[in-house]
Amino acid sequence: MPHLDYEGDVAILHLGDALLTADSDPEHRFHPEWMTRLHGLLDEVEAGCGPRALVTVGAGKFYSTGADLSWVTRHPREADTYLSQIQRLFARILTSPVPTVAAVQGHAFGAGAFLAIAHDRIIMREDRGYFCLPGITLGAAYAPGTVALATSRLPSRAAHEALVTGRRYRGSEALTRGLVDELASEHDILGAAVDVVAQIAHTRGQALADIKHQMYGDVVAQLRTPVAGYNEFELQPTN
Repeated sequence: MPHLDYEGDVAILHLGDALLTADSDPEHRFHPEWMTRLHGLLDEVEAGCGPRALVTVGAGKFYSTGADLSWVTRHPREADTYLSQIQRLFARILTSPVPTVAAVQGHAFGAGAFLAIAHDRIIMREDRGYFCLPGITLGAAYAPGTVALATSRLPSRAAHEALVTGRRYRGSEALTRGLVDELASEHDILGAAVDVVAQIAHTRGQALADIKHQMYGDVVAQLRTPVAGYNEFELQPTN
């Protein structure tokens, strides 16, 4: 499950455990309990006083592979509610009152990639891992707020390609297309993320949140609009 560490003014939110147990999910998928835990940790980060910044990072091979499709398959009538919860998480990160960096040390797929996109900055591992929005290859359309998030935060042609092709991007390709902001080695990526965001930890506060709301107000409104029409959806693999 997600947990927090601190390095000076920087809160490091681990999306999963490095040491796996029988109950661990190595892909850090968005199970409802996982999201509840994540919101609780974000509450803790935002409640602190003084300078504060946030880095999120996965563990092992995965940053996050996103939606827990096995859970959705078992609870098809709850799909709309579940996807609405995911979008609210994106909105929270997008308008966070603390500066944020995603340290994408492994594969970021689907909702995991969208989560990274919602951060102020993305640093990706340079030698391994994919950044991918694979909905089209699964026969699944994205909810409007999620598409709005991608098109507002990514270069327009890069967002188009990523969304309509489901292409997998390695670090160098993701950087060239503007999907991520910086690359780092496996051993340096977390330190690089902490160093970058620590420099602007003093910007935390309501003014920062207000500026983000002003920049992305339309996107936030769409992300917070309840999702409809996905209950009992069926994935249709195309490859």
